[in-house]
Formats: sequence, C-alpha cells, structure tokens
Amino acid sequence: MDNPYDHELNEEIAEALKNNDAASAAAKVQEYLEKQDNIPLNIAITGESGSGKSTFVNAFRGVDNKDESAAPTGCVETTMEVTAYPHPNYPKVTLWDLPGIGTTNFPASKYLEHVGFEKFDFFIIISADRFRENDVKLAQEIQKMGKKFYFVRSKIDHNLRDEERSQREFNKEKTLERIRQNCVQGLQKQGVESPKVFLISSFDLHLYDFQLLEEIMERELPAHKRNALLFAIPAINLEIINKKKEAFHSKIKYYGLSSALVASAPIPGLSIAADLTMLVDVVIEYQNGFGLDSKSLQKLADGTHLPLNDIRAVMTSPLAATEISKELIIKVISMSAGELALMAAEEGLRFIPLIGTVAAMTASYISTYNILSTCLNMLAEDAQKVLKKALGLSTSV
Repeated sequence: MDNPYDHELNEEIAEALKNNDAASAAAKVQEYLEKQDNIPLNIAITGESGSGKSTFVNAFRGVDNKDESAAPTGCVETTMEVTAYPHPNYPKVTLWDLPGIGTTNFPASKYLEHVGFEKFDFFIIISADRFRENDVKLAQEIQKMGKKFYFVRSKIDHNLRDEERSQREFNKEKTLERIRQNCVQGLQKQGVESPKVFLISSFDLHLYDFQLLEEIMERELPAHKRNALLFAIPAINLEIINKKKEAFHSKIKYYGLSSALVASAPIPGLSIAADLTMLVDVVIEYQNGFGLDSKSLQKLADGTHLPLNDIRAVMTSPLAATEISKELIIKVISMSAGELALMAAEEGLRFIPLIGTVAAMTASYISTYNILSTCLNMLAEDAQKVLKKALGLSTSV
C-alpha cells in the first residue's frame, strides 16, 4: 500500500544520488519516514448519553474500560466537554469523545462549531437503540460541512441476548437484519438518503459489522491517511492482519535505503549501530501494531478467558510477548542467516539503481530489507495464530 508521494520522493532521492549528495538523500528519506509516523488522524465519536460512545473509544484504542487511560464509561452522560484520547501506540491517531448533542444547549450547526468540526477527519454517530432527530440533524450538518459520517448501532450483543431470551424460535441473522432495517427505515423517514448503519458490539469487535465499517472508513479517507488508520485499528480478523502487514511492508524499502545511505558515511561502525537502533524501533512498532506486546496479550486473555500461557504457546517467533532489544534482534539475525542469504532483493535493486554502484550501500540495503521482512513475516504469522486461538479456530498452518 504505497503512499502516493512515493514517486516524487524517489525522484528526489535519485537526483541527490546522481549529484553524489548522499547526505541530502539521507535527509529526504528520514524526513519522509518521520512524516509518515506523524500523519494525524482525528476521529469524532458522538451520540446521545448512554449510547456507548466511551466504550467504543476504548475498544478502538485497544484499551480496557478499567485502564487509567480509558475514557470513563457509565449509563449516564460522562462526557460534558470534547475530550481527546490518543491511541496508546500511535499518538497521532486520536479519538475524540464528544458530548451528546442532546446534553448541550447548542443546535446541530452551533454544536459543530462548539466541538471544532474542522479538525476531524470523519464522525461516527452512535446510538444504542434508534437514531433520533438530533442524530439526523447532526448528520445533515456534517454533510453540509463536507465531512464523512457513519451511523453505528451499538450494544448489539445485548440486543441479541435479550431477543434470544424472549423468542421461542430465535434466529440470529434474521434478528440482526431486522435491527439493521429498523435503523435504516427510521433514518429514511427523517430524511436521510441511503443511510448506512453498522451493527457493532464494542466488546466483540470481530463480530457483526466492524469489518465493514473499517473498510468504508479506509476507502473514504485520503490515501495518505489510510495507513494511519490501519496501524491503529485492532487486529480483529485475518484480513486486517494482512492489511497491516502490507502497510508495514510498504515502508521497509525506505528503512533499507536509510541504512544504505548511512553505510556510505566514512565513519567506522556507524552503520551497524544506527541499523540496530532502527531495527529495534521498527520491530517494536510491528509488535504493537499486531497486538503481540505483553499488555495487549494480557488484555486478550482477560477478554477471552483463556490462560495467557495458552495464548503464548501458539506463538513460534522469539519476537512476540517479549521486550525487543538489540541482543534479541542479533539473535533473530543469526537464527535466520541462511534464509536471509537466500531472500531476493529485487525490489531494492529496482528502487534506486544508483545504490547498486556502491557495494557497501547495496549490502546494507539488502540486509536491512531482508531482516525487517523476516521479522514482519514472523510477527504477522504469530498474530494470525493468536487470533485463531482467541476465536477457537485451528492454529495449524
């Protein structure tokens, strides 16, 4: 999933290398990587009191409701002012818990001014039963402002449980479709054309419509912000894991090039030291992005009531659920030496043909590219196994 600005950057790097200006090329690569890590994504969550806004904010961020960094939850309105909740691993991705429009003295148009609508990339309007007049007015005003919005019908797990207890012949799919159609028809009667409603349980994001919501959010975001969404979103199914892997992989060539340019510097040992520091930072990002850090795995164990040791047992790489260090990266490199030697570096040699003229740069590029690819593959495979274990599926490959 390459960034649309890749081509322009590649041309600038190639031009710098033609002029034998490796320092300038290195600066452009570093600037690009820093920019990618600092793309802001601001998601507004709104709805009436008790709709489950704060619980959704916490679930999206992978934070337990009892965590000290969690948005406060309750059966009454707990959000009276606009409150920012940065993602714990991707702080530039922020979910904003907005006060329910029914709890303020502002009409819909003034409400958007009050909460500062300009900074939000899109809005998610949440309801625990049916969408009311305030929700519709807000959606219409958001549309006038040229922003995207999505209707989320929350607490679906509660509804299904109640329906199952009260019906003699319970049918889950029919019940879900009836809830969806009731919401759609209610919005249409209030003047919303072709509304899309997503049924979600914040306690079970892998069920119901969260995947559909993720797909449409991703599709309708500007291209340069899609990876920010993918990195931050919980790894709740195999498709999202694969998307995350693709997004992470799209940056590896730039880490390789950065390593190659450092290798061209006439300072003994600089490339090795810089490479190890960079490798540790990048692999930590992979670990966090796939939810394979110790804290995320403990939260998964608590949520699924599976023993943590059972979850750990399905992981085969040495990189999951442990502290990533330079020593561990060196261990992985030594374990994978044969595999790394055999891996192709065609993309690297195509990426900037000029780096092939300097043996040290080429070797450094290939080494970094292959090491990160290997680490990424290891962690993505473990993420798939952990997900299957959590869902009660076979973890055999």
